[in-house]
Amino acid sequence: MRDLEPRPDLHFKSVNLTAPTAGPRLIVLGAVHGNETCGTRGIGRVLEDLERQRLKIVSGSVTFVPVANPLAYARGEREGERNLNRNLAPKAHPEDFEDHVANWLCPLLARHDVLLDLHSFRARSEPFVLVGPLDNSGDIQPFAQAAQERTLARRLGVKRCVDGWLNTYALGVERRIREAVAAGRTPDAQTEDTRYGVGTTEYMRSVGGYALTLECGQHDDPAAPEVAYQAILRTLSHLRMTPALAPEPADRMEALSIHEVTDKRHEDDAFSRTWSSFDRLSKGDLIGTRHDGTPVIAVGDGVILFPDANARAGREWFYLARSNPAF
Repeated sequence: MRDLEPRPDLHFKSVNLTAPTAGPRLIVLGAVHGNETCGTRGIGRVLEDLERQRLKIVSGSVTFVPVANPLAYARGEREGERNLNRNLAPKAHPEDFEDHVANWLCPLLARHDVLLDLHSFRARSEPFVLVGPLDNSGDIQPFAQAAQERTLARRLGVKRCVDGWLNTYALGVERRIREAVAAGRTPDAQTEDTRYGVGTTEYMRSVGGYALTLECGQHDDPAAPEVAYQAILRTLSHLRMTPALAPEPADRMEALSIHEVTDKRHEDDAFSRTWSSFDRLSKGDLIGTRHDGTPVIAVGDGVILFPDANARAGREWFYLARSNPAF
């Protein structure tokens, strides 16, 4: 391994406001993926409101990171040298630009109590929020603040939530390891390591905080920055950090749990149609076809999530989710 020098033409930026009165420590991220700019624009509006004193922080501390990944943002692409929202942890020997980001960002996250991470997605669909696991003492993602997390999720202004990300990712890792052993090859350090599923929210939970990922809409949807902006204001008021009245919880939210991940095995694996997240599936529906003609069939009713027609062989192709009435 070799140590890399940080890019001299790029820098990391955060803006902090701290009130004289004690309160929660909130951090808000934009552009973890460089082509997802709604969070950057939403943060920019909030900073302008604060600058013009249309908004005041009366308790606690809030840190804004308008652009978490400046290399990806400068390129207008999802990734700089790799996906920042995978395998996120400080690195003693940085191997790529995102490792340098992690060495700055992870200690910053650890100094806060609550994270709101603002994203967008490729296909047209409704905004939704990703929440973490229920309280547990397991090995994959032990957690003790599910109630606080889900209470905030109901107040962001969206009507759909999804859980089950890291547990399902871990199931995919287990399957890939079994397949690697059966094929007599060494497991891949990225796709066959549970830690590779750790992004900003998972890291935040690992250091004692709680966190939400808000998917604000399609990348180019002009409404997405407004969703981000309103979510920041709602979070600040819910945490009693501004004088505004706390938002009412959503009267009804569609709740879904991710339960299965399917990998792309060959570059010529292809979907049967252009899928978008939350497209409905019925048992027996044709989702796609493997390069050898084998059909990929829905084994039950539910929805498809994060379909990626451009996924590389050996990486996640799509996820499946089903209704979660317990949310």
